[in-house]
Amino acid sequence: MKALLCEAHGPAETLVIRDIAEPSPGPGEVVIAVKAAALNFFDTLIIEGRYQTKPALPFSPSAECAGTIASIGEGVTGWRVGERVAAWLGHGAARESVVVPAQQIVRVPDALDDAQAAGLFVTYGTAMHGLIQRAGLKGGETLAVLGAAGGAGLAAVEVGALLGAHVIACASSADKLALAQRHGAQEELDYSSEDLKAGLRRLTEGRGVDVLYDTVGGDLAEPALRAMAWEGRYLVVGFAGGAIPKIALNLLLLKGCDLRGVFWGEFVRREPAAHRRNMERLLDWAANGHIRAHVHAALPLERWAEGFALIGDRKAKGKIVLTL
Repeated sequence: MKALLCEAHGPAETLVIRDIAEPSPGPGEVVIAVKAAALNFFDTLIIEGRYQTKPALPFSPSAECAGTIASIGEGVTGWRVGERVAAWLGHGAARESVVVPAQQIVRVPDALDDAQAAGLFVTYGTAMHGLIQRAGLKGGETLAVLGAAGGAGLAAVEVGALLGAHVIACASSADKLALAQRHGAQEELDYSSEDLKAGLRRLTEGRGVDVLYDTVGGDLAEPALRAMAWEGRYLVVGFAGGAIPKIALNLLLLKGCDLRGVFWGEFVRREPAAHRRNMERLLDWAANGHIRAHVHAALPLERWAEGFALIGDRKAKGKIVLTL
């Protein structure tokens, strides 16, 4: 079978496609015939050895996939060969077949295609965990999303709107903001043409933002923090802007606000029951058409470098998916 492999840490161009042996499921496992494998920003880091998770070489990138069950291991019940499923792996999904513990797979609703289903776990799972468990977002509160047109940002816009928040999409161009508006944002702020702090204060009539969902970091972090409301919750989700910001702690004191980390992968490991509840709620939304699961591009596996470039250059509006 074909597999996209990272054999030495480096940029996406150094990845290779190899023929490797077909896998077999062990006890409690299934083999998924992968139809779509989604990419995320952290994939650009993990292949360069710059992420907190460092898989042994060689490994396949892509943390999430969708496809059909090809074979079932001993002791697995409630599943059958041919069922459509999606799974979160952490890494390893960019290959034609992959072994997954049965407890990590979920059924894919008929309303979702494989490319959409493959991209649900990381971005939407992170949004669910961040806004529900970490922020305790309440209906009527103001939620601002930085990087609102990327995969992670769009997920937060949609989930926030479904939870009843007043969503302000923040992005760097008019077309990105228009996309976020179509996904549930009530107001928009272009931080390429307006100061972020001033814009958020303007849109909240001086009160500030209750919850800030930051997928960008970099130079946007401090002005965003200065626009927080009293007892606001600033969610640290990622650093797509490249630089990890240094936060002046006196701002937390003056704002009476919290700075909260959102580490979805560790949440899944530590609180599997809460994760399962989040995913069941998410899939119900997806099945009923409340979530669009927007895919920017579905590219053949052989065009992996193009997919990584779209993410690394911050040109992706929604998910990037590799198809097999």
